[in-house]
Amino acid sequence: MGQSKDKPPTERAIRALLDKHDCPVPYHEVRTRLLGNIACPDPAVQPMAVIAALWGGALPEFDSVDDANTLLNALVMGLWNELADHQDPKKPFRATGVPLEPTSANLGNLGMVRAQEVEGFVEGLFNGEEEAGLPERAHEAVTHLGEIRAMMAGVADLIERTKDEPEDRGQIKETIKHLRVMTEIMETEIHAAVLACTRARAQGLPGITTPLGTRH
Repeated sequence: MGQSKDKPPTERAIRALLDKHDCPVPYHEVRTRLLGNIACPDPAVQPMAVIAALWGGALPEFDSVDDANTLLNALVMGLWNELADHQDPKKPFRATGVPLEPTSANLGNLGMVRAQEVEGFVEGLFNGEEEAGLPERAHEAVTHLGEIRAMMAGVADLIERTKDEPEDRGQIKETIKHLRVMTEIMETEIHAAVLACTRARAQGLPGITTPLGTRH
């Protein structure tokens, strides 16, 4: 059965659909990539092409038309429209929730998820291009997000390299606290970029040529 028009799909339902169709992009990154595409200055962005890009450019094989409709309704009519609400200044973006109990596994996961969320957003914002014409505030946000992504990925890498060493719960708790603050900054920068791009697109304002650099 397809999703009801009145009731958007839950996070659990969307995660299950992504798993069912072997989506190579994790849910938290799907969210930010779609949000980036929604904010993208390129007027040619098409939701269906964006969804197909999650599978490398072609939609997965479906068992039936209903099966296809269920996935597309969840991602386009559900998640896409839900994320589009963040173009409203009063509806800021929030990162995906993750376990925060002070263990090395949770710390490594937190760093990895946040790094992938930044990557997804910037990838969506650039819509597959190596550069984009962004308004000044979005240009600044991409720079800040690149720095945050590097720090988050660095923590995840450190945990992976030291996974066989004894855990220092006190240190882990302190680092998680720092990453939570960085998460709030990440959320602020993503929302600022979305608002700036939305405003610039509506007013037809020119942008600053910004190279894609958060992955490096």
